Amino acid sequence: MCKTRVLSAPGVKMPFEKTTMERRALRPDDVLIDIKFSGICHSDIHSVNGEWGEGIFPMVPGHEIAGVVAAVGPEVTKFTVGDRVGVGCFVDSCGECEYCLKGEEQYCTKGVVQTYNSLDYDGNPTYGGYSQKIVVTERFVVRIPDALKLDAASPLLCAGITTYSPLKHWNAGPGKKVAILGVGGLGHLAIQYAHALGAEVTVLSRSMNKKDEALSLGADHYFATSDPETFKTLASRFDLILNTVSANLDVDAYLSLLRIDGTLVNVGAPGTPDQYNVFSLLTGRRSIAGSLVGGIRETQEMLDFSAEHGIAPKIEVIHADQIDEAYERVLRSDVRYRFVIDASTL
Repeated sequence: MCKTRVLSAPGVKMPFEKTTMERRALRPDDVLIDIKFSGICHSDIHSVNGEWGEGIFPMVPGHEIAGVVAAVGPEVTKFTVGDRVGVGCFVDSCGECEYCLKGEEQYCTKGVVQTYNSLDYDGNPTYGGYSQKIVVTERFVVRIPDALKLDAASPLLCAGITTYSPLKHWNAGPGKKVAILGVGGLGHLAIQYAHALGAEVTVLSRSMNKKDEALSLGADHYFATSDPETFKTLASRFDLILNTVSANLDVDAYLSLLRIDGTLVNVGAPGTPDQYNVFSLLTGRRSIAGSLVGGIRETQEMLDFSAEHGIAPKIEVIHADQIDEAYERVLRSDVRYRFVIDASTL
């Protein structure tokens, strides 16, 4: 067992506390990681605020973890002490079902073990990356390329794979017209990935405020959705729309922007159900879909792709004692675009 400093939420919507906890002793296939940086994901806020069902408290959130290997179990073969590594949204799965064998552990039929606010297969709760140390099974650790800075790499472990995976799955690339809905923590990465994959990229945002930034990230076109003319101009234009926002939309209006066989893919999760008219699907053989991050193999692919193409999130690094303020600022959309906690300040 090893003790570690953590940021812990003692209960729903309660301020964080600096405290200590014990990580499990190394199993033969375990990796002990000295955490350097941990990103703040909006899902952390949903979990701490009890918006996604009853949570496990005290809760140590964080599933965007970047650090350095401090020790390894005797059966570990992929990593050695000193390696730069990351941990994303999951820390275990059955490893035997059809989805695990395909490298899509997020859809494990036994139920994937989340990095925090989850029960491990031994019945013990998991605690995440708002911490200085974590112990993770080797299979769920990824290597961070030297070309990526550790602080900027941490949000890629959730925000990066959340946007990269659906773009790859729905074949964003040369000859495809792709729209990115929203320029936030997810959207600003989706623009970069879609551009690097070779697609023609259009950004859809409520106002024109972020046009220059979106174009600098690789967008070819930019339109304001607050302008009704946008939906006339772009009718039946796109092969794929990636919706990165967590607000309810006029789904029918966005479906009208799809070509025949086009797909609207949701990676943002609004708090209440969306509504749409089924004829918006029937008349264009269109689809509505969703995507849940990505498996470990694809996460490593995403990190390598990011390093090769110089893709990184825009971040603001904060000290641990700024955590409550950071949560409030995320809810006000007062960050461009991801907060990252410096674990040394714990």
